[in-house]
Amino acid sequence: MYTASCPLRISLFGGSTDNPAFVEKYGYGSVISFTCDLKTYITLHEDKVGYNVQGHKYIINYSKREETENINDIQNELVRIVLNHFDSKPLTVSMTSDAYSQGSGLASSSSYIISLIKCISMFNNLNLTDIEICDLAYKLELMMNPYCGYQDPYGCGIGGFKRIHFEKGGIIKYDFLMTDFFKEYDAHLIFTGVTRNSKNVLKDITENIEKSKPLLTTVDKAYDSLHKKDYGNFLNYLNKSWIQKKKTSSVITENQSIKDMDDILNENETVLAHKLCGAGNGGFFLVFSEKNNLKIPYQSVKINVTPNGVSGIKL
Repeated sequence: MYTASCPLRISLFGGSTDNPAFVEKYGYGSVISFTCDLKTYITLHEDKVGYNVQGHKYIINYSKREETENINDIQNELVRIVLNHFDSKPLTVSMTSDAYSQGSGLASSSSYIISLIKCISMFNNLNLTDIEICDLAYKLELMMNPYCGYQDPYGCGIGGFKRIHFEKGGIIKYDFLMTDFFKEYDAHLIFTGVTRNSKNVLKDITENIEKSKPLLTTVDKAYDSLHKKDYGNFLNYLNKSWIQKKKTSSVITENQSIKDMDDILNENETVLAHKLCGAGNGGFFLVFSEKNNLKIPYQSVKINVTPNGVSGIKL
């Protein structure tokens, strides 16, 4: 049996500037993000005498169970695309996560794809580097979502707190950042109760990509504040970036419950900064507060930065 895990990523600044249309138009994009201590998990197994070997069946376990003799009949699009790429023999694949994964805004699709690629590469004795896994994950995710930005696979598969620079030609550069900021403040995720398909939001952003230009300037200013350890200003820029992000598409806060939560968090004195994770209109809000001082009318989970990216083992 092979197991692999990949962290979920939290994007702080620059989301939408990683969109290929933005990079093509302006020459580059840049984000500041971190891998958190919530993960996706994949287990992969080929039985000796059973459904896989004798029954010639692919067994896929997630929120439901699938059994099929043909890869192309697998309903789970993510698993089907990855197994097809590797022309995989019948296997049993199980998927689980530390957080709601559908429409989470935490790049769970990328995280799952990376975990699955890691498992299959170990199963097939392929020595893929982490960057090669990220490259392949992006290529395969485009088959699911043609509006997918660069930051999801490259933000999940490579761990830590970092600024990622995207240039034309698929050039990816990393600037790893000190994590002292996370010693000063608490970060929480709040589930909105709303799930969505990011394609509609990303399609609207792509068609109006020039609206995302101000976000790039804010990335630079936030980066400078972080290096100066001016964390108060860093959080101010996070709030500013969220306001700018909402102006890029009316779809981002289209859901009324999202708008209501946004207003309540904005008025809460214990919330120093907040934003909706991912493309918008569902998933999780990210909230920063003073240590042990968050008082909000919602359930939340405290998260932290993790230095680890994708990993896998054979049992």
